[in-house]
Amino acid sequence: METKNIIQKCIDTVRVLSADAVQKANSGHPGTPMALAPLGHLLWSEIMNYNPKNPKWANRDRFILSCGHACMLQYSYLYLTGYDVTLKDLKNFRQLHSITAGHPEYGLMPGIEVTTGPLGQGFANGVGMAIAEKYMAARYNQPDFKIFDYKIYAICSDGDLMEGVSAEAASLAGHLGLGNIIYYYDSNHITIEGDTDLAFDEDVAKRFEAYGWHVQKVTDINNLDALSKATKNAQNDINRPSLIIVNSVIGYGSPNKHGTAAAHGSPLGEEEVRLVKKIFGCNPDKNFFVPDDVLDHYHKAAQKSAENEKQWNELYKNYKNRHPDLAKEYETISAGKLPDGWEAQLPIFKAGEKMATRKASGKTLNAIADYLPQLIGGSADLAPSTDTNLDAYQSFSEKHPRGRNFHFGIREHAMGAVLNGMALSNYLVPYGATFLIFSDYMRPPLRLAAIMNIRTIMVFTHDSIGLGEDGTTHQPVEQLIGLRTVPNMTVIRPADANETAQAWRIAILHTDGPVAIVLTRQGIPILDQEKYTSAKELEKGAYILSEAEGKPEIILIATGSEVHLILEAQEQLKKNNIQARVVSMPSWRLFDQQSAAYRDNVFPKDLRKRLAVEAGSSVGWLKYTTDEGDVIGIDKFGESAPGDEVMKAYGFSVENVVKRAKALLSDKN
Repeated sequence: METKNIIQKCIDTVRVLSADAVQKANSGHPGTPMALAPLGHLLWSEIMNYNPKNPKWANRDRFILSCGHACMLQYSYLYLTGYDVTLKDLKNFRQLHSITAGHPEYGLMPGIEVTTGPLGQGFANGVGMAIAEKYMAARYNQPDFKIFDYKIYAICSDGDLMEGVSAEAASLAGHLGLGNIIYYYDSNHITIEGDTDLAFDEDVAKRFEAYGWHVQKVTDINNLDALSKATKNAQNDINRPSLIIVNSVIGYGSPNKHGTAAAHGSPLGEEEVRLVKKIFGCNPDKNFFVPDDVLDHYHKAAQKSAENEKQWNELYKNYKNRHPDLAKEYETISAGKLPDGWEAQLPIFKAGEKMATRKASGKTLNAIADYLPQLIGGSADLAPSTDTNLDAYQSFSEKHPRGRNFHFGIREHAMGAVLNGMALSNYLVPYGATFLIFSDYMRPPLRLAAIMNIRTIMVFTHDSIGLGEDGTTHQPVEQLIGLRTVPNMTVIRPADANETAQAWRIAILHTDGPVAIVLTRQGIPILDQEKYTSAKELEKGAYILSEAEGKPEIILIATGSEVHLILEAQEQLKKNNIQARVVSMPSWRLFDQQSAAYRDNVFPKDLRKRLAVEAGSSVGWLKYTTDEGDVIGIDKFGESAPGDEVMKAYGFSVENVVKRAKALLSDKN
């Protein structure tokens, strides 16, 4: 066993590395990494199971730095334990194209499990990761074969616990009895503005006890024995998530700035860094210095942890022999593959009736669920309204962790962050549902899913003023364009039941960022698949649904419930000897990804008379309608009235489409 002196030397080396990196970058947060170094040492030296040579080992413990501004702590330990991170990377902290970004970024550096920074998100992501472990363990573990039994470790801050999303997620985690969660709350009483007493004086311990968490306190983060004991207690409590409240001093070791806001979000200053080094017995003239015995200590710790993977590999080998069918299923989903034949289960809906696309979505989900064990999800207390319940399966709960229906409660923000955590398991294809208007509550996790380029599927129903009587507060207007502007996010607004089934096909196959499927409350006609172009063309984002009989004079474009309007308008225009091409355009992003030749075929450069029809903001349509086109959209809020009446009052009628099309063609400009 290493002596206490080398342990202290290791901890102090991380403190100095953090101070050096922030100082060299001339920006960042030195104080929290300096304070948290003892906890980091314990996690990477004694507690967590990980392998730097295989950062994606299936049964590794997951670590989340929810207070992502303290990322130099994580970067330092990833370097010291032998991940593919160099000292040069630490020196390039916060610099252009460096893997050591200003906050941890998933996919940028090995060992980073999730992108954090917006406070509270990492806290909630961990709940999703814990759910994923519970589900995988329930489905694949067998007697004497614990294939999945990893834990979720996270460090969170005062700021994390002030954010509402952490309260939502903590409440859900306690309700579900997620005993695989162990979070450390760094209670240093400092935020950017000063002492937390300015805005935060609640009893955190009592709050989390009320949520059903196991709560412990460690009065001094430098007391490694107390930290270790509290962690073991938490590990042994398998029925409750754990919160270990740890008191620390921000900027520990800085003689003039410790315990103050000055150590939070700014470099300490060159002279102060020199003083820090002297206090810790380091040479003040050496920067980014890592003693050989410190590096050796952490490499040995990592090698010892990596032995756990060797044991797991042997366990899995025997498991595969004993349970070949389960192993085959697991290997399929862990490779990101889908079982053969699942697409054949997608329903085909017959024309001749009306069906809300939310209903078609529910029928599609239930048709494919048996064939896709990795497809799990639920809603924010709206399953009956969003039609997202898997009828043949139980609800996920503490007693039924194999359940595939999730009740997130009225917690849209947490639902989005939890889904991200579930997706980051790299096994599951999670979906969540709510009304489109409430996507506003979910903007941070939606954006983070797009930044991480992970596959979460959002089902947004009640997609327009067509929902009717619920009125202005529930009728989305600006939400569609808001979602479309998020890089890496694919928004699909299907025109009918068959396009909806195809939207699910694309969402499940899609691995390039999150997908939002936007659906109607009201019934809309199911289009004739023999009369019109097949809905399978949805995969191209936009396609010619109905061609003009002669040379087209105008292109009518629509999405979702407005497509049937432009089809009827096409017939009316034909009676007036006007030839119109009808384009269904369910996804701008998918269309923009097509070849230039395909895009020019749908929207010829010499056919610039174009009319777009969509029950949402008109912003953004100019790209497709050109300066010679027009948009029937909504650039004001809705009203409370029956849906058909509101739609007609706002110009969504066949008569108005025909009128606007004729006006475009008569415009000599």
